[in-house]
Amino acid sequence: MRRSVVLAFTAILAAPAISAPVTPDMVQAGSDVTGKFVAPHPGYDYEKRVVMIPMRDGVKLNTVILIPKNAKGLPIILERTPYNAGGFVDDKPHMRDAARGAFREFIDDGYIIAIQDIRGKHGSNGAYVMTRPPMGPLNPSKTDDTTDAWDTIDWLTKNIKQSNGRVGMIGSSYDGWAVTMALLAPHPALKAAVPESPMIDGWMGDDWFHYGAFRQNSLDYYLGQTTARGRGESIPREGSDDYLGYLDAGSAGAYAEIYGFKQLPWWNRVAAHPAYDAFWQLQALDKLVAAHPSNVPTIWLQGLWDQEDMYGAITTWEALKRSGHGANNHLVMGPWYHSQINRTGETLGPLKWNGDTSADFRKNVLLPFFNAHLKDRAAPPLPEAMLFNAAEKRWETFADWPVAEKQAVRPLYLKPGFALGFDKPAGGEDSYVSDPAKPVPFLTPPVDFDNHARWTTWLVEDQRPVATRPDVLVYQTPVLSDDVKVEGAPFADIFLKTTGTDADVVVKVIDVYPPSYAEQPELGGYQLPVSQDIFRGRYRGGFAHPQAFKPGETAEIKFRLPTMNYTFKRGHRIMVQIQSSLFPLYDRNPQTFVPNVFFAKPSDFKKATITIEYGPSAVLLPVK
Repeated sequence: MRRSVVLAFTAILAAPAISAPVTPDMVQAGSDVTGKFVAPHPGYDYEKRVVMIPMRDGVKLNTVILIPKNAKGLPIILERTPYNAGGFVDDKPHMRDAARGAFREFIDDGYIIAIQDIRGKHGSNGAYVMTRPPMGPLNPSKTDDTTDAWDTIDWLTKNIKQSNGRVGMIGSSYDGWAVTMALLAPHPALKAAVPESPMIDGWMGDDWFHYGAFRQNSLDYYLGQTTARGRGESIPREGSDDYLGYLDAGSAGAYAEIYGFKQLPWWNRVAAHPAYDAFWQLQALDKLVAAHPSNVPTIWLQGLWDQEDMYGAITTWEALKRSGHGANNHLVMGPWYHSQINRTGETLGPLKWNGDTSADFRKNVLLPFFNAHLKDRAAPPLPEAMLFNAAEKRWETFADWPVAEKQAVRPLYLKPGFALGFDKPAGGEDSYVSDPAKPVPFLTPPVDFDNHARWTTWLVEDQRPVATRPDVLVYQTPVLSDDVKVEGAPFADIFLKTTGTDADVVVKVIDVYPPSYAEQPELGGYQLPVSQDIFRGRYRGGFAHPQAFKPGETAEIKFRLPTMNYTFKRGHRIMVQIQSSLFPLYDRNPQTFVPNVFFAKPSDFKKATITIEYGPSAVLLPVK
């Protein structure tokens, strides 16, 4: 009885006192989440539109458009991306602060900015295909990124009344690939284009392979890019050292198997095509662009130490020049890592420049280039080529930059006593044991592929830590009594024998600083790589047709190294390093010939003695 009274009294105290009748505005109806909210944005100096632009097949692509207030007769800069168009823009009152920094020069000069998610990614509809091939044997549909760019530009010029009907395209890496695809059949309103570090040929020398050697950090990208429309999964690494993680797994295919990659269609296609067969040949954009050249004025731009897409811009520009279409195409190579043109460019690893090379180039060259073609403003004519000389810390312009096969070269020969020189020596040889169980690291372990600072600058990493390894051959010149200027693409021309049936060859051209360097003491004795690459030896007779080595039989391996514009200064030395692995960035060659290196078994990985013959072996330098 007492407990009931207490409970009743408590309930009375807890109940709200009703002092007025309930009116209709008090009654909850539906959800408190509106689903739509249009912010008034007082004081904003631009209008932001998010639209779904229809393509010819009915698929709609998410596009973010920034239009300055009171705009009239402005051109449009378009970037197409798989990296979330919405993430390129922040909600800030001023347009120059809202858009990413690389657009700032355009915004200050009066441009409309449009950023679009490519088909199947983030806010866009449709199916995503990694670097979707052009319509044809590999793409039986009626659309590709050429038609999507055409349809987008058509919609933008017809539906943005503030525009002058002219569009320029820009973008780096995958976005540079999208610019290149647009150039295969450009819309008439596309008046200028700048593919920055474009992904052009993923097998020959861009993201996925270099001359047949697989870049294992591609696996992280595959998972993140193809497991979700937005940001995808990450590899759940057990340890923090990718050197040990990949070594313990065995082959790249075994590593992929551990983490479930058989579920990924793109990985399965890559793994099934380790050689340069039709799958890769039919989507090589340098060849396609040369076969279908456009009249759109274009700057092909990349970094001299681009750790991701070193191959695409220079080879596409060369293909166009070779086929007689160089007049409206220009080559630019700056002192940058991958996409550093869109960031600050005051330094590259230990190297320091005279100011911000990226911002200066955007302001003084890139913006005037677009203004000339999109705003009819007078601008100095662009040279055929502009390349930064890192040793001189300055830009140099060229009225006639040579394509690789037409350049004059001087052989820099490997010589007895691990010497290096321009005079040809008598025959001889040096050997080392290449052990797949102890591969040469591309960075001093521990290696963390997620460490952005080390990843972006690994191509300028000091090579002294590996120069003392017994499986790295090191040749160097005497101290230079005069400057040696190199302009063009070096070629490695190496004659070797192996006790195995397969082999990789890594060749590095290095600038060795004097032991004491007053201008920057930390560079004393520094071994700065200027040009380096890897070649999978099984493709020495043809990229589509691998062949085994015959143990003990001399084979010539000749391949192009990345382009240089560099002065080896008096008092320095030129060094060449030769090795057989660059791990874990590139997968290990088992040194036993197997049908598919991706799926080499543990028993296939064997030591081999590699013998380099000096006399004929040299690096062919385009010395001026």
